[in-house]
Amino acid sequence: QVRLVESGGGLVQAGGSLRLSCAGSGRTFSDSTIGWFRQAPGKEREFVADINWSSEFTYHAPSVKGRFTISRDNAKNMVYLQMGSLKPEDTAVYYCAARMGWGHLADEYDYWGQGTQVFVSS
Repeated sequence: QVRLVESGGGLVQAGGSLRLSCAGSGRTFSDSTIGWFRQAPGKEREFVADINWSSEFTYHAPSVKGRFTISRDNAKNMVYLQMGSLKPEDTAVYYCAARMGWGHLADEYDYWGQGTQVFVSS
């Protein structure tokens, strides 16, 4: 299995930046697609971005494209979400998740971290 632990959440002012980290372990981590999802209170879980095993392919949701950037360093078993130009509507619990293959639906991801809270104040 793949084990994932998020970190880096916290409180930030609107317009600010924050970098989330996802530390992975398990024999298949480096072969996995890793996605970031978020869930705000009362809202459904929302896709944010994902990256394939080699970093050749990335995909960012329209709501964050141009503001957020996903990246990974397989040598360190790390995946990152660099968030800039943050808005209050970005406030949510952010999760990283892993799957084999390429896809953007939460139901297709097999392993999930515990989540990290991001709060963006106005």
